[in-house]
Amino acid sequence: MENKKIVVIGGVAGGASTAARLKRINEHNQVIMFEKGPHVSFSNCCLPYYLSGKVKNEDSLILMTPQKFYERYRIDARTLCEVIDIDRQKKEVTVKDNRHHTTYTESYDYLVLSPGAVPRIPHIENINLLPWFCVRNVCDIHKIKEELTQKQHQHITVIGAGFIGVEVAENLRQAGFSVHLIQRNNQILNKSFDLDMVQILQKELLDHQVAIHLNATVTSFTKEGVVLDDQTTIPTDAVIMAAGVIPATNLAKKAHLKIGKLGGIAVDQNYRTSDPHIYAVGDAIEVYNAVTNQPMILSLAGPAQRQARFAANHISGQFGQNRGFIGSSCIQVFNYNGASTGINEGDIARDKLDIDYQVVYVIPQDSVSLMPNSQPLHFKLLFEKPTGRILGAQAIGKGDVTKRVDVIATLIKMHGTIFDLQDVELCYAPPFGTAKDVTNIAGLVSTNLMAETFKQISVFHVRPLVEQGACFVDLREQNEYDLGHLKNALHIPYSTLRDHLDQLPTDVPVYLYCRSGHRSYSAICALQKLGFSNVYNVAGGFLGISFQEYFMDTYTKRTPIVTNYNFN
Repeated sequence: MENKKIVVIGGVAGGASTAARLKRINEHNQVIMFEKGPHVSFSNCCLPYYLSGKVKNEDSLILMTPQKFYERYRIDARTLCEVIDIDRQKKEVTVKDNRHHTTYTESYDYLVLSPGAVPRIPHIENINLLPWFCVRNVCDIHKIKEELTQKQHQHITVIGAGFIGVEVAENLRQAGFSVHLIQRNNQILNKSFDLDMVQILQKELLDHQVAIHLNATVTSFTKEGVVLDDQTTIPTDAVIMAAGVIPATNLAKKAHLKIGKLGGIAVDQNYRTSDPHIYAVGDAIEVYNAVTNQPMILSLAGPAQRQARFAANHISGQFGQNRGFIGSSCIQVFNYNGASTGINEGDIARDKLDIDYQVVYVIPQDSVSLMPNSQPLHFKLLFEKPTGRILGAQAIGKGDVTKRVDVIATLIKMHGTIFDLQDVELCYAPPFGTAKDVTNIAGLVSTNLMAETFKQISVFHVRPLVEQGACFVDLREQNEYDLGHLKNALHIPYSTLRDHLDQLPTDVPVYLYCRSGHRSYSAICALQKLGFSNVYNVAGGFLGISFQEYFMDTYTKRTPIVTNYNFN
């Protein structure tokens, strides 16, 4: 095997993984890794948890040091060294050594770019009137902790409600701070969850006194606080910027490497750039979306490490199959866990994707209901018509949601369909799940929808129908009904339904709901056999309606469509 000299720019997930893999493949490769910051290979995903004390020691965030890289792999890792230029013809880079205040050049046989992404800083008038910070590395999180501790700040505003923004808000609140979370869109976490699902997490933030501001833009800072576009001033001692990231492509552009249509570095199936001797991995590149067949930018550590392995293999003469990426992710928000994979309805609308799809929304228990820790699990599945190809899924609950979404992610990567999903065999014992797992149930409901054996509506459509005076039938028992129900709903317990068929109108659509959608589905099946054709199941039932309505009712102070909410 030919020995090579490889220069790696960037020493976090993508760059460090590429460097280590190159040495594992060939011990005699000369690998030099440049990192412009003071640390290599740190746990950036754990940074927010240092603010609450879940991660107690700042040093534990640093996974490797230059010395450990040399001792373990014989990798020459140089921190505080910024590559400022690439000479593609000479195959060398110009390095600014900020530790020794010198500049020098380094040659390469192959070059790997892993510069990551830079924080998106919105245009804000008088931005320096308040102390503000980003959360990208250990130095950033150290500065935040030091500022909050030494100056005894109480009121923190977080701008941006993606994963980092929500995690920072949660951890700051757990640390005892007053927290305001600003989001310019109509929901938090809009890249991973649809509005009907994310209401659960928005309620959880609200319940823990995190003040959420939706459809809001910060226009200026004053000494008193943050000013929104509606002229509201939020008292603020310090600001965390979490408004997203932009691929760090300045060096690639300067070297005249091809940039993709989304603004990331363009790479081929082997993660080579437009220069065959230069590869790129991580947050700075555009990757192939295996669901949409379109390019996307994916800022996740897992994919970055897989890209790194693939690039290192290709540099070393090993070839593999690039299956693309689907964007699986998860988050914890206080007592709830959320996970998603593939695409969601927001993606389809935002990217104007020409996909005919169907939605399944079910809320079974995550384990046998007799078990003490059994909890409802909100599960949403998207599949393509008429093929049944699985497009994506979202799950939110207090139990294990990642297991269920991982099942869907695996099926998507294997080109699975809803017919595969209903048949997939999974582990079962009462503490861990149910004999028909959540995912199996979603597969069964999907195939029923594909076969058009029943009709349904989403909880998202309940409010407009109620306001139009549509006929809703509550099938729950009296004690359930008394705890809360849709206003003006007709109450016919499922146990007595067949004795009260004369109460059901036949000249208008009838929408049936129970607690979660299971009894109402059974009622639909029975009614259809009895001659009722204009009947619809409310997917998610009253539990789903309660979560769908609560946050917006509280946030906008609108008139509720329910007599009371029920979240059990």
